[in-house]
Amino acid sequence: MARTQKYKRIEKKIASNVHNGFVSSFKAVKLFFVKIFKVFDSKLTVMIVPHSQGKVINIQTNVFALSFGMVLVIGIVFSFFYFNRNAVSSSIEINSLMNQNRETLASLDELRDENANLLQAAKRFQASLSQSLSLLGIDRGNNVSQASVSNSDLSSLFSSRDSVKGSVRETSDIRSLTSYLEDAVQPIEQVGKMLENQSSLFKEIPNIWPVTSPNVHISMMFGPNLHPITGQWYIHKGVDFSTWRQGDPIMATANGQVVTCGYDASFGNYIVIRHKHGMYTRYAHMSAFRVKKGEYVNQGQIIGNIGNTGVTTGPHLHYEVHIGSDVVDPSKYINVKLSK
Repeated sequence: MARTQKYKRIEKKIASNVHNGFVSSFKAVKLFFVKIFKVFDSKLTVMIVPHSQGKVINIQTNVFALSFGMVLVIGIVFSFFYFNRNAVSSSIEINSLMNQNRETLASLDELRDENANLLQAAKRFQASLSQSLSLLGIDRGNNVSQASVSNSDLSSLFSSRDSVKGSVRETSDIRSLTSYLEDAVQPIEQVGKMLENQSSLFKEIPNIWPVTSPNVHISMMFGPNLHPITGQWYIHKGVDFSTWRQGDPIMATANGQVVTCGYDASFGNYIVIRHKHGMYTRYAHMSAFRVKKGEYVNQGQIIGNIGNTGVTTGPHLHYEVHIGSDVVDPSKYINVKLSK
C-alpha cells in the first residue's frame, strides 16, 4: 500500500514537471515572438532633406515595412537581372536561328539549281533513251503501262510545273523523275540482255584476227590472185596471214568444236573448227597443234603455231571461213580493216 502511494507521488511529480516544462517553453516562444514583433513594430522616421531650402519630407514607418520594402526592392532588382539575362540568351539563340535559316535558304536555292540541272539532264536522257530504243526496235509502250508512261513523261513534267511554287515544286519534280527512272529500268534491262546476247553472238561468229603478233600482215587476200608457184591466176579461197617467221601462235576466231586435226599435201597440218550457225573455219600450214579433235575451244584460245607445211613459199597461216558448203571471204567477218 505504501509502495503504491510512492509510485503515485512519483507519477504526479513527473506529470507536473512535464506540464511545467511545456508551459515554460510555450511562454519562452511567445516571449520570443513578442520581442520580434516589437522589434519589427518599432517606429522609424525617414527624413528626406533636400540640398536646397525646400521642405523636409518625413516618412514614418516601422521595421517590418522597411524590411519588407527592402526585400521587395531586392527581389525586383534580381528579377530584372534574371529576366534580362534570359532575354540576352534568347536574343543570341534567335540570331543563331536566323543565321541557320539564311544558310538553309542558301542551301535550298543551291538544291533547286541542282534539281533544275538534274531535270534537264533527265530530259536529254529521255530523248537519247527513246532514240536508242527505237533503233533497237523496242517499243516502250508495250513494256510500261499507259498511266505509268504519262506520269513519267518528262515532257509533261516540264510543261505543268509553272503553277507550283516553293519546296512543293521540287518535291513533285523529284517524285516524277523517280517514277520515270523506275519505268526506264525495264527497257534498259532489255538493252542489257540484247547486248549480252549480241556479245555471245560475236563469240560464236569468227570475227577476230587469228594471229595477233605485232608483225602480222596480210600476204594474200581472198579471191583472184596470181599463184606464187605456178604464176597463173586462180581463186584463193582464204586469207594468208604472215609474220615473216615460224612458231607465232594461232588463235580460234570463235567458240566452237575441233572436228579435224590432220595433214593434207596442199594444206599441210590443218585444223577445222565447227561453230554455231553452220559456220566452219580452217587453219592451214601449221607447224604444231595445241588442241585435239573433239575438243571445245573458246574465241581467242591458242590452237596451234604458224608453220611452213604443205604447199607454201614461206611460213604463214592460210585461214578460211565456210558457211555450210560455201567458202566466203573472211574479211567480211573480221572486225578489223584488212590491209596488205
